[in-house]
Amino acid sequence: MKKVLTEDEKYMKEALKEARKAYKLGEVPIGCVIVYEGKIIGRGYNRRNTDKTTLAHAEISAIKKASKFIHDWRLEGCTLYVTLEPCQMCSGAIIQARIDRVVMGSMNPKAGCGGSLLNVLENEAFNHQALVTRGILEDECSEILTRFFKELRVRNKLEKKKQAELSDE
Repeated sequence: MKKVLTEDEKYMKEALKEARKAYKLGEVPIGCVIVYEGKIIGRGYNRRNTDKTTLAHAEISAIKKASKFIHDWRLEGCTLYVTLEPCQMCSGAIIQARIDRVVMGSMNPKAGCGGSLLNVLENEAFNHQALVTRGILEDECSEILTRFFKELRVRNKLEKKKQAELSDE
């Protein structure tokens, strides 16, 4: 029997599709979608290396597209779905954009600012806070990242070995 997806799972699956686009480019596989009134109005995936800019995070790209769609920088009434807990830059952009709700897949204990290292998203000192839901499709979101970094370590090891062999010649 096929499992019926919740609305959060449905949109997190869409964010995972975006993460797979980053994966295919050799980028850290993080994906994001922004939903307004039941419709995806912004999509993004990590492109930092491809675009050669620190600003090319999945959330920033999705926020730009959603703002263009709505014709406003304020994304009130929107929900942002992201496969990995946002960093400090993206968490700040989410708050600045007035996004109402953030749904995360996996947590990021090394750089997360949605509850791991800091909690920018729910900080009452700011003029806006987001309602946060954590752990939606966490296993799927974590698995793609784990696989990516495992493959990256193998590639880096092979590249290092190749460089050592070339320098020995």
